[in-house]
Amino acid sequence: MAAEAEAAALLAAARAELRARRLSAAEELFSRFIARSPAGARSDLATALNERGQVRYLRVEFAAALQDFTAAIECQPGFEVPYYNRGLVRYRLGDFDEAMEDFRKVLELNPQFEDAALSLKQAILDKEEKQKRGY
Repeated sequence: MAAEAEAAALLAAARAELRARRLSAAEELFSRFIARSPAGARSDLATALNERGQVRYLRVEFAAALQDFTAAIECQPGFEVPYYNRGLVRYRLGDFDEAMEDFRKVLELNPQFEDAALSLKQAILDKEEKQKRGY
């Protein structure tokens, strides 16, 4: 029980640091939570990986963010948010096909996810524009 309470406190503290935009502190706390994540806490682990990925995304550490979002997906494949976040990174990197694949997966899991629908439409338009320009 003490380990679970400590894990919950770490996760709450990490979220508070993220909200306050203290990214280094948030990343450290998420990393500590992930390292000590209790067995069977797959949804909490997926959430922490996703949120650490957001920290890394905000720090423009796209490769690390992609790793965290992918790990969150592997941990909990039915959790649509890391697919959306990974799609955003892929979109920013110009990987439109992979971004569209992630946005479609989000909509398969949650058809009401409006931001994913908008992001998918934008990725399609940007891919078409890129193809028209020949690059």
